[in-house]
Amino acid sequence: MDVFHVTDQAGKKLTDNNLMRQVEKELCATKAKEDIYDETEQEICEELKSNYSKQNVSTEYTALEMSGMDRPGLLSEISAVLVDMGCSVTSATAWTHNGRAACIIYVEDASRPGPIKDPKRLAHVKEQLENVVEARCGMGERNNVRLRNFPAGRTHTERRLHQLMYADRDYEGCLACHGDTSGYHEKGCDGTHVSISRCEDRGYWVVNVISRDRPKLLFDTVCILRDMQYVVFHAAISSKKSIANQEYFIRHKWNGIALQTESEKEKLILCIIAAIERRVSHGLRVDICTQNRMGLLSQVTRVIRENGLSIPRVEIGPQGENVVGTFYVTDPSGQQVNPNIVELLRQESRGSADVVTNHNVPRGLSRSSSSSSPSSSVNSVEDKARHSIGSMLWSHFGKISCNFGPIKS
Repeated sequence: MDVFHVTDQAGKKLTDNNLMRQVEKELCATKAKEDIYDETEQEICEELKSNYSKQNVSTEYTALEMSGMDRPGLLSEISAVLVDMGCSVTSATAWTHNGRAACIIYVEDASRPGPIKDPKRLAHVKEQLENVVEARCGMGERNNVRLRNFPAGRTHTERRLHQLMYADRDYEGCLACHGDTSGYHEKGCDGTHVSISRCEDRGYWVVNVISRDRPKLLFDTVCILRDMQYVVFHAAISSKKSIANQEYFIRHKWNGIALQTESEKEKLILCIIAAIERRVSHGLRVDICTQNRMGLLSQVTRVIRENGLSIPRVEIGPQGENVVGTFYVTDPSGQQVNPNIVELLRQESRGSADVVTNHNVPRGLSRSSSSSSPSSSVNSVEDKARHSIGSMLWSHFGKISCNFGPIKS
């Protein structure tokens, strides 16, 4: 049995019935795949599914997936090409970490709302984007650009981003505090401590993670364990003040045997560190809200690029009739960003733009340059640690089996 103690994002008791029914619906969908529930449960699930199908009409989207080397102005160049090709950006999501970038941008045909159906047109857009991504790259540099159509809701954007960055090996050369078996986290340390030991009597490998707490920390850690084909049998998660403690008892999915060499342990440690650091936001946070229009992302990112600034992360997407976005802006030289950029963004977006103080700026993070991270729920930017694992989830799992299934890609 898995036990989760959850609250809303403000740390309060859940009162939104729609949200609770949505959670039930998702859990029922998982059970349906496992085929382990009785007829009564199935009837409840079907009722929930029917109720939500009226609200969430499945439409098809064209998604651009890109991963590769990060550089200043990359997002601006990509969005400009999309505008030139007659593609309208509906939302986008991207992260940068350790000199690498990954993004998922949802686009549609500007002249005819909906996905891009023509295979020749898709191929032409892909070719132009590949030229942008590969520009100024050295020989042998790994970059990947992919355009595909799929029904809405089929892919969890943040889940997919983890997969893209892991496949791009953004963990290589990752630096952090790790291997400390004492589990000691020095006061003021912003690093991530990871240690791995052997539980001989049960045949488990025990992974201990100590890091600064933040929203979605558990999600990010479990994603990388799943991507590396590890099964979590038991876990305990807790937090005290701003520090989170995670403990996982794992085995390899296929043979139950893993981590036989130091290089395997080192890779797992670095991958966990990378998964935790990908989402950490740094830089000047600017929130914008404006009326939706063609080329908005291209215009805003162009202003940032022309002022010599970089975008380590951005989230932008529709909210009603408007577009809401959060941009993290940094100076490539490490200098403090001039807040006057906010007024320029306000003028360019023709809407509101506000600075939000970011108190969570860990040391040792790479200052990458250009990426965008707009997700379906724009208000889920994790720059503050106040909505912590401790306030959102405190649990001791009896058993977590290998039900963390991969998304359909």
